[in-house]
Amino acid sequence: MLIAATLSLYIARVFMLSVAGMLAGLTGLIGLFDFIELLRRSASKPDATFAIVGQIAALRLPWICMQILPFAVLLGGIMAFWKLTRSSELIVARASGVSAWQFLAAPLLCAVAAGTFATAAVSPVSAVMRARAEAMDNVYLRTGGGPLALSGGQLWLRQADAGLTPQGVAILDARVVSLHNGDLTAQDVSIFRLDANDHLLERVEAGRARLGEGVWQLDEARTILPGRLPSPPRSLMLNTNMTVARVQESFAPPDTLSFWALPGFIALLDHSGFSSIRHRLQFQTLLALPLLAGTMTLLAAGFSMRPSRRGGVAKMIASGVAAGFALFLVSKVAEEFGQSGALPAVLAAWAPAASGLMLSVALLLHLEDG
Repeated sequence: MLIAATLSLYIARVFMLSVAGMLAGLTGLIGLFDFIELLRRSASKPDATFAIVGQIAALRLPWICMQILPFAVLLGGIMAFWKLTRSSELIVARASGVSAWQFLAAPLLCAVAAGTFATAAVSPVSAVMRARAEAMDNVYLRTGGGPLALSGGQLWLRQADAGLTPQGVAILDARVVSLHNGDLTAQDVSIFRLDANDHLLERVEAGRARLGEGVWQLDEARTILPGRLPSPPRSLMLNTNMTVARVQESFAPPDTLSFWALPGFIALLDHSGFSSIRHRLQFQTLLALPLLAGTMTLLAAGFSMRPSRRGGVAKMIASGVAAGFALFLVSKVAEEFGQSGALPAVLAAWAPAASGLMLSVALLLHLEDG
């Protein structure tokens, strides 16, 4: 048992060093191409200096690292296991009675731990730095008005309406929305106030609205009731639980939010009438990351532990890389189905990792037990 434990720790060390090297290499390579693309976009932007472009590229590195972690585990695992097989270390271990499942336990646990650490600790840092990079990108490299431009400058939201008894809801539609110096203003605003049974009680038409602290300030507002003439224009105030930051975050990419902040923000989106599909999918994807990292470890082992004397090693390794990219393709297709609502977010996030796990286990059973 002591020999098996020592061997497992040795294999785990070789595996983690290989994965860390592969992760650093891939992150640097992709970061370099990202930096070149940012330089190309900044060519016509005089305010985007070389230092600013470099800062944006550096802020995106943790996010890139999160995206390529499964592939770093796959490619690093293939390199580590192929090296151990070529030096006959794994062959001797298996000949001495140590099964593949025994010496793979430590690398598998290390991969799952790395995925868990990435989800719990790296994801919050990545979200903060990605949000900062997106903000700088909006200011220096894009011609649009920031995150709100993603919806064409329009805004729809639903919020609780404490002014109704019992409490109802208010649906706000703003045709022209702008964000300047942290102030959110809107023009041509329509507010539909509904009771608890979703029956329309009144409509408010305002020429201009500004989101303040806990309140919408409406100017030139007319109240329209069924069967009555519109009221004269006046100023109105509507209580709200929305803030400028929350409105911005609802349009920002889900990966600019921390893993720990996603559940609360999903609840807020549902309460306010925003679609939370993308954020639910992001949350489930982060939850499934440890399983995906473990799956890639077993997949790497299954495709790289073939003894050299049998031949076809290069073909097996190439097949492992192809299987990893096929798994990536399946995950992206499932993600598209999940974002469209055709698949539940849980299924779209966990199905690729689960299917890959079954494939890798079947391959290892065939390799180990025949």
